[in-house]
Amino acid sequence: MKRYFAILALLLAAAAPAFGQGCIMCYEGAKGASLGGQQALSRAVLVLLFPPVGIMTLLVGFAFYYARKRERQQDAAESFHALSHV
Repeated sequence: MKRYFAILALLLAAAAPAFGQGCIMCYEGAKGASLGGQQALSRAVLVLLFPPVGIMTLLVGFAFYYARKRERQQDAAESFHALSHV
């Protein structure tokens, strides 16, 4: 389990420079918008972010679930074979 957290931390650290990159045209356009327009842009970014993050979370969750399920089945099969040979 610690290995997964280490991988996650490494991926987050590798993605950190991407947060500092911004299109100057987008920045200037948002900066020139009214306060309501700026808030609408902020909400729009969050709304557009939820579906891909949600889908990826579900896919990763299913992958871990089925990996654990397969490991449990293999362990059960190994223990059954060990008991049957005794």
